Amino acid sequence: MLQYSILLLWMRLDWGLLLSPSDPNVCSYWESFTSPSKESYVQPYSQAFKEPCDGAWPFAKTCTRHKVLYKAAYRQGVKIDYRRRHHCCNGYYESEERCVPSCTQECVHGRCVAPNQCQCADGWKGPDCSSGCNSLSWGPDCQQPCGCLNGGSCHPLSGACLCPPGYKGPSCEELCPPGTYGQDCQMGCHCENGAQCDTETGACLCAPGFSGPLCEQPCQNDTSGFQCLTLCPCQHGGICHPPETSKCVCPPGWMGSICSFRCPEGRFGSSCQGECRCHNGGLCNQESGQCQCAPGYTGERCREKCPIGRYGQDCGQECDCANGGRCFHINGACLCEAGFLGSRCEERKCLPGLHGLSCHLPCLCHPQHTQSCHPLSGECTCKPGWAGLFCNETCPPGHHGFGCQEPCLCLNGGTCDGETGLCACPPGYMGAHCSSHCPPETFGVNCSLPCTCHKALACSPIDGTCVCKEGWQGADCSLPCPPGTWGSACNETCRCANGASCSPVSGACACAAGWHGRQCEEPCPEGFYGLSCSSRCSCQNAERCDPVLGQCHCLPGWTGPNCSQECAGGLWGPNCSQLCLCKNGATCSPKDGSCDCPPGFRGATCQRPCQPGRYGKKCSVPCKCANHSICHPVDGLCDCPLGWTGSDCSERCPAGFFGASCTQRCQCWWEAPCEPDSGRCLCPSGYTGAHCETRTLDPPPLTMVPAIPAGNPSLGAVMGIVTLAVLLVGMLAAFLCYRHWQKDKEHRHMAVAYTTARMDASEYAVPDVPPSCTHYYSNPSYHTLSPCCPSLPCPSPPEQPGPSKVRISPGSAAPLRGWPGPWAFHLRGHWGIHYAVGPQLTWGLHSGGLCTKSGRPLEGTGGLGEISGGPFQLLSPHFAFIHLFLDH
Repeated sequence: MLQYSILLLWMRLDWGLLLSPSDPNVCSYWESFTSPSKESYVQPYSQAFKEPCDGAWPFAKTCTRHKVLYKAAYRQGVKIDYRRRHHCCNGYYESEERCVPSCTQECVHGRCVAPNQCQCADGWKGPDCSSGCNSLSWGPDCQQPCGCLNGGSCHPLSGACLCPPGYKGPSCEELCPPGTYGQDCQMGCHCENGAQCDTETGACLCAPGFSGPLCEQPCQNDTSGFQCLTLCPCQHGGICHPPETSKCVCPPGWMGSICSFRCPEGRFGSSCQGECRCHNGGLCNQESGQCQCAPGYTGERCREKCPIGRYGQDCGQECDCANGGRCFHINGACLCEAGFLGSRCEERKCLPGLHGLSCHLPCLCHPQHTQSCHPLSGECTCKPGWAGLFCNETCPPGHHGFGCQEPCLCLNGGTCDGETGLCACPPGYMGAHCSSHCPPETFGVNCSLPCTCHKALACSPIDGTCVCKEGWQGADCSLPCPPGTWGSACNETCRCANGASCSPVSGACACAAGWHGRQCEEPCPEGFYGLSCSSRCSCQNAERCDPVLGQCHCLPGWTGPNCSQECAGGLWGPNCSQLCLCKNGATCSPKDGSCDCPPGFRGATCQRPCQPGRYGKKCSVPCKCANHSICHPVDGLCDCPLGWTGSDCSERCPAGFFGASCTQRCQCWWEAPCEPDSGRCLCPSGYTGAHCETRTLDPPPLTMVPAIPAGNPSLGAVMGIVTLAVLLVGMLAAFLCYRHWQKDKEHRHMAVAYTTARMDASEYAVPDVPPSCTHYYSNPSYHTLSPCCPSLPCPSPPEQPGPSKVRISPGSAAPLRGWPGPWAFHLRGHWGIHYAVGPQLTWGLHSGGLCTKSGRPLEGTGGLGEISGGPFQLLSPHFAFIHLFLDH
């Protein structure tokens, strides 16, 4: 079956494409080709055999040997053969299985008979047959002379005379008879009112009294005869140019002095100046020059034959030849292929199902898909939509129709039916060729489904997917963009800053009040606030204007809606919202609240007086007070310590005076001197008592006490003697007090007299410490005089001007370290108050500490416990002198 198919295909190719070697202008050449072949060759191989080994005699030992033999073998090879091929000789080309000559220039009015050689038609000449014969020659190559008279010309094909207007006859020897004119006297005169016409031009020669191109108008205004001849004699729409002349410009298709002649054959246009270029017997329109082709030809100049399948005038007839028959392009007669008969080639030479020269071979075409089987070659003519050698294959994609030769016209991925060519459109397209998109709001196959989009730009015509408008999302575009997104499908992220919102459509930022810029990243410029920063601030003394609400943030020291009001007294800071903390009559700055202290005070809030040794404004003036005196912080006046006087406290109290400003008189008997600070009497030997009013008994053993160094040696000696005497008197007084206390101890009470003095909040002062007593302990809780402190006097209760007196219950007092028991020290076998002199004991108290006359500190636990039924606390920074005395 396969070999038979190949044979049929070869027969088809051979009949349709091979040139006949016997035809003229057919040349041949030898062509090499390869074909598989089976070839033999000699193949070596090895064969084993045994033979006696060398030197093995007499034991006859054998050894294996090998020898090379050869045999014939076969392999697949390639054989080069040669065959004769035929083609058209140089200067010829193949056309309809024949070799025809080729001319580089088209033979306009002729045919190509040899390479680059034209054979012109009668009446034409030239290399390309494009030049017509002149008026004096005719025939092939214009070789025959004309015999025409009176200016007549001969026809280029037949030689017949073409007489000029006004003449006729075989040789143009006769004038036109009356009433006629023009070419061959074919035109009839149209003159009226008895007028004669010119036999050549046809111009009317009017009788007297008439005028006009046809003498149809009577003379006007009492004119007659030749005086009223028209100035423009042009006929058939011709015009006189220039207007004042009688020279005619003829319309297309007419010629002559008065436009009375039709254009001759081969000429057209205005005054017949155009030359017709119609071929193959085509006639040109005398006005436009357009060719009217003869039957069987077409084209602008009638050069082309009717296309295959068409014939007749303007190729308007369709050939109806069957079975591949070709119709003649002029009259449509069918030229049947071999194996067919009939006027339309509709009859097979062989019976159905058979073919071949003797009609003895069966047709192998598929019976359902085949239209016909060629009676000679057996070639199958498939029905539309089928192809292949035996019509058993469908048309490949993109083709349909007979032989699958028609290209499918389906667009946009549409597929066409192989038989009819009808397009099956993919989803989203419609139309005969799937060239149209689905109408709006439809999609799918044949655009049969409705779209369900809401806020959408478009609905996909393929699958109905919604293309949302900017600012919308969701499968049906019904959901607005969430905050912070915008654009198509809400895929863009808003870049607006500082709380601004962005347009879901364009992403443009709508700035919050107080911001501006493309992304609202810039605060309002200084002096503006509000939406779009369009409002102008009205602040005067402001640090800034709130960019959102326009509120003025006043500079310190100013207040009011526009910061135009200064702070009232006692207020300062932004919007005057801070209270001044200045004390002691100081004023504060309304801007920063800093205190302007009056003289005598200092500190951030002027809460502290000037430090010792300074006074005045800002405590800038050094005090000039001597002897550890304190100057008044305001005016610098010296507050002299006890025993000193003078403007700078540099003078000792004069004899007989003591105390503050030396205003108190000494109360000593026997003219004994008194201490200038305390007024204590310095009794002479043999006297004792507060006023030296008591004589002493025999003095106890003396104790040597180092004297306090002094500037004058004699003064030191005197002071030493006085001190010794005082000690002796003190010991005696202590003894007497002790005895007295022993007797009345059941009736004694402890009394505390204290005097408060205001201290600086940050500096604690130790009052009246002698210059030699520099070793003292100071902290925020208490102060204790060192043991070098001088003994403090024990003033009698009546001499204290106003101390408060409280009674201490011995059983409830807080125990003091160094004082075991409620009230007693145990010393040398005695009990009672240690170093008690006279009826009372004086301590100096610094925030809870007690200093005895010996300078030894008696420390409590921060207070003196229950004093007369209530707690008694000494709080820093107060200083007090506590006088403990016995009260009966």
